[in-house]
Amino acid sequence: MQRATDNYMDFFAQQAKVRRSSRTLVWLFVLAVLAIVVAVDLVCAFFLVGFRPGALIGITLAVIAVIGLCSAYRVASLAGGGSAVAREMNAIEVPADTTNPQWQRLRNVIEEIAIASGVPVPEIYVMQNEAGINAFAAGYTPTDAAVCVTQGCLDKLNRDELQGVIAHEFSHVLNGDMRLNIRLMGLLFGIMAIWVIGRFLMWGGYFGVGDGSSNRRRGGSGQVALAGIALLAIGAIGLLFGRLIQAAVSRSRESLADASAVQFTRQTSGIANALKKIAVFEEGSALQAPRRDEVRHMLFGDAEGSSWFATHPPIMQRIKALDPSFKPEELDAYVKQWLASGGDPNSIELHATEQPWEKAVHDFARADGDVDIRSAPAAPAGAAPSGAVGGAIPARGAELAIAAAAVAAQVGSPGTDDYHAAADLHARIPPALATAARDPRGALATVFALALSARPEVSAKQVQAIAQAFDDALAEAARGLALQMADLHPMLRLPLAQLAFPALKRRPRPEVTACVKALDAMIHADGRVDLDEYCLAKLVQAQVVAALDPSASFKPGTLKLAEARDELRDLAALVAHFGNEDDDSARRAFQAAMQDALPNASVIYALPEDWQSALDRAFDTLSRLRPEGKELAVHAVTRAIAADGKVTVAESELLRVTCATLGCPLPVLLGNDGRA
Repeated sequence: MQRATDNYMDFFAQQAKVRRSSRTLVWLFVLAVLAIVVAVDLVCAFFLVGFRPGALIGITLAVIAVIGLCSAYRVASLAGGGSAVAREMNAIEVPADTTNPQWQRLRNVIEEIAIASGVPVPEIYVMQNEAGINAFAAGYTPTDAAVCVTQGCLDKLNRDELQGVIAHEFSHVLNGDMRLNIRLMGLLFGIMAIWVIGRFLMWGGYFGVGDGSSNRRRGGSGQVALAGIALLAIGAIGLLFGRLIQAAVSRSRESLADASAVQFTRQTSGIANALKKIAVFEEGSALQAPRRDEVRHMLFGDAEGSSWFATHPPIMQRIKALDPSFKPEELDAYVKQWLASGGDPNSIELHATEQPWEKAVHDFARADGDVDIRSAPAAPAGAAPSGAVGGAIPARGAELAIAAAAVAAQVGSPGTDDYHAAADLHARIPPALATAARDPRGALATVFALALSARPEVSAKQVQAIAQAFDDALAEAARGLALQMADLHPMLRLPLAQLAFPALKRRPRPEVTACVKALDAMIHADGRVDLDEYCLAKLVQAQVVAALDPSASFKPGTLKLAEARDELRDLAALVAHFGNEDDDSARRAFQAAMQDALPNASVIYALPEDWQSALDRAFDTLSRLRPEGKELAVHAVTRAIAADGKVTVAESELLRVTCATLGCPLPVLLGNDGRA
């Protein structure tokens, strides 16, 4: 399939930009702390201790310790990842078996976008008490992400508009913005601690803290109150710094997310109309939650409207960037239309300039009486979904033409074709399998079923391993699901696992540990391990087990590719070995891969004796590469698998699983830009 990579957001460049933003954030925080320390020292010198160096040094260290400890405490309180942030905003989780049509529509949209992006389905939350149109994504990595929307989103947006908002949030998931946002929450909490202490001292002094006879003679309680008032003022300065930092970090990321949403859905009307409705409705994007200031920088729309400290570009500027033909006076007509309808939000017909091909994309899933896509009849193998512009998934026996440069450019950058293919895949998942995958216990059976062998003598041993780890009922459930998966298209296996992972992550930790051990026993049941079996088990570790401790499991990219040469060698050699029919072809594929990634290195093709341990080391090390190193690693693995010119659908899915384990999610359809 011919795809132009130039129009896709560069995942690795954005990851590098987030790293730079993180360093900038640290420096801004240090400057804010220095300003607060100087101000506190001056206040204490004038009102409490005088200009005594020893005392002022002690106060300086105490202030730094208070800010640091408060920041560390706040970050620790968010160690649970995106779900912890959502719950603090008084959001409730959308259950997998919901019968609420609004929640079901939301789940369908999020699942389709997750499948298109190649990431696990995030946890889904709704802020039921919020009438404004807003949303956010939170977490450390895509594996522990949560997407949260307001009730206003569900009440006021149609399906296209909701897709635009969710696509915007997925940009934050893919580009690493969520991790930066959580760090910012922790740092801001530390800066604001001085304001809290000042308020305590002010009221403590007013009511006579330390009001002994000696203090009373010196007016000690009055001095404490004055010191508290001064610290309150300093805290306000800290708050000012915090708001400026929020705005500085957030604004450019929001503009990028708007552009990414358009790239993803390939129609501007969805997200543009959502922004227009924010401008039209009285509630706008405002939030009422007490902690709204802490999450302002991660919201779809500013929680308090525009100002110097706004975390988002002005709403009219965002609309104009998406729809250049837009004129602000158009909003007056929308308001009149709404009033004439008796206040029905969905009666407002908003328009954006569309090209004919955009209209075709726009119409494939109209919001008029939103249809559950899973109830649509499955399309024949290889057929495009109804109304789609491209996006047809290949037949199970097809051979694909993919190029390393094109695949590397697609990492974290899904496009229109991917979205339509994901909608098709979502529709093709049999309802019984989808229901099982979303069920807490059924998720276990689904993952086990994906690992069951087609050979009866092997599957019998595997079923026994499940029964020993859990019980006979779960083993039989896995066997039954495996029978239903017998004719499953290879491209449905990873989406099915992604549907199961959210429910699997909610199981008790001992069960998840037992699941990993049972999977290991299953893939060793026949005395040999295939690469696809290994990758499934590794994916469970990377996207389920790691999500149990999201803050601790995140590994920042610090290594250069040259420092991981041996690990890349082992991965490329094994991918070339499993993807080619003879050693000569595998050797040529390996050499092409290593030449692409490390052209000046002299590396000899050799298979490690214990290839599973070698891959464990490779995945662990390569996942800690810098963004530019990961890009070269993906390039190399793609060359290794595509060097023989014959890439089957099963091999392409193996490539997607391998890249997902490295933290480089690939969209549904792999591209070929004509380059070798």
